[in-house]
Amino acid sequence: MFQKIRLYHALLALLVTAAYLTGDEAEELHNWLGYAVAGVILFRAGWAAAGPKQLGISRLFPDLMELAKARRMNHPMISRALLAGIVVNLLLVTGTGLLMEPPPVGPLAADLTVPPALADEDEDEHDGEGSRERDGERESKGSEALEEVHETTANLLVLFVALHVAYLFAFKRPMALFMLFRPAGQKKA
Repeated sequence: MFQKIRLYHALLALLVTAAYLTGDEAEELHNWLGYAVAGVILFRAGWAAAGPKQLGISRLFPDLMELAKARRMNHPMISRALLAGIVVNLLLVTGTGLLMEPPPVGPLAADLTVPPALADEDEDEHDGEGSRERDGERESKGSEALEEVHETTANLLVLFVALHVAYLFAFKRPMALFMLFRPAGQKKA
């Protein structure tokens, strides 16, 4: 079972990293990577619901009362708090991405789309129709706000992942090495 968790973890990490790195440069690839991330998240949610109890979603979130009692840096609740930050930001960044660019399948996808900005700075955005222009401005502001949430949560996700990795290497090195497909005692070549 832990091999499957490790493979899921590696796939999710690779997809999220690739999506993050392609965010500004390759929009279509970024969108398809985002769809793949959403698919992996749905798979994991199904696995948590139908799989063994130790794969349940609740184990990812800290008990806040226990977290307040944590007196040592390797307390399990600290790890769970970092995982909760990752999960929340991953869901937010994926959800906002899907709202901006839903998968191009089915008639419902078009109904859920939040319209992108209507014009770039260097394009003429005035068409002479006042009502249409106001609607375009509202849609543009909504889209810009959604894009800001998307970008901010993506950057917060990177922060939480960095803290998570640093925490694991500092306090749970054997687990960190296992998740990286390396035996705990193996030296880097």
